[in-house]
Amino acid sequence: MNEIIFFGSNQNPKLFKNEPDKITKPIQFKFENENENENEKQIKQISTADFSTIFLFKNGKAIEYLSEKYLNENPEKIQIEENIQKVTVGYRNEAILTIEGNVFAKGVAINPYNPNEFINISSLIEDTNDRIIEDIVSGYISIYLLTSNQNVYGIGSNELGQLRNSSYHVFLLNSNQELFGCGWNQDGQLGLGESRKYEQIQKLTQIQNIPKGEIIDIQCGYYHSLMLIENENQNPKRKLYSCGYSKYNGFGKRFQNTYEFTEIKSSLFENDNILEVSCGDNHTLILTSKGKFIGFGSNSYGQLGTGNRKYQKIPIQIELPKLRFNENISNYHISCGENNSFIYYSPSFSNLEEDLIKLFRRKEFCNISFKTKNGEIIEAHKLILKYRLNQNENQNEKLQRNYFKKIN
Repeated sequence: MNEIIFFGSNQNPKLFKNEPDKITKPIQFKFENENENENEKQIKQISTADFSTIFLFKNGKAIEYLSEKYLNENPEKIQIEENIQKVTVGYRNEAILTIEGNVFAKGVAINPYNPNEFINISSLIEDTNDRIIEDIVSGYISIYLLTSNQNVYGIGSNELGQLRNSSYHVFLLNSNQELFGCGWNQDGQLGLGESRKYEQIQKLTQIQNIPKGEIIDIQCGYYHSLMLIENENQNPKRKLYSCGYSKYNGFGKRFQNTYEFTEIKSSLFENDNILEVSCGDNHTLILTSKGKFIGFGSNSYGQLGTGNRKYQKIPIQIELPKLRFNENISNYHISCGENNSFIYYSPSFSNLEEDLIKLFRRKEFCNISFKTKNGEIIEAHKLILKYRLNQNENQNEKLQRNYFKKIN
């Protein structure tokens, strides 16, 4: 059985038919049709936004709940023949990345004549050698693609010159740990400093005065932004930084915006590393290595799970139902939508499998190796990956034997 905890807005889509529109205390989410094959599989990822929620399963299939304004509120299978690796949902768009490296997307800004139909947007890239996609991000009315050649493409609204991200601004982090941003900066959410606070930044601009350490994650809210930085020489290793509108940036100073990334300090973080952070439009949730769930910001729909709808200007610990798998807290993940939140259990791929997927997408003809349960080192061509991830163990072994017969 999947372990999924939900709280917040129960509208657009309505995930619980017999619950109120605003769920202020965390409750267990259950799929209506438990006998569906997809529903019996383990959850891999949940992505949610204003009008839709997508559940991705370990078997590479997905289902979505859509607002009744667009279709209906019953779960619908996503009809994509390829195996789905990642899903991402924006304000009025959805995108799906497959193991083969293709991206299928739908939405008003993608296909205005039929916004509910998925189309392959990888094929829209003019350079045919740059159509293998490694990662995707949905924004407000936009989608960003990272290709295997490490190029970034955007599609969608561009009225502020930024191809709107999670709200109206976007960040790009390169391999040299240099951070760039563009878009709406009225409340300082780009971290460019007070002198730029009212500008609409229409070109990627480097963010200066970044704290020392490795940037692990960047999250965009509507009026605020978050940065998670890791430094081996500090305790705890990871620290959280914020900038933007005072009501949502976590510093508790109602009339003081933060125009540069500044550390959020709280006794809740002392001697406790932050594993994951997720940003909704106006609220933030944090998961720590000691199993603490912490939140701050807007709570008008109960999206902080505190049992009330009181706005929280500083980080507060959230009490959750007892978790069945809490002996391995790193397997829990957070997904914040506009005004709702999910916490779910999903063991991650091993690093080896992630590396193999990248090799497969890049179509690199190189040798790879992995260790079987018997301790045997198997040297194999990366094209076996397609079968290794989707077939059972006996089929894998058979495929490997047949492969080696051909090459020996």
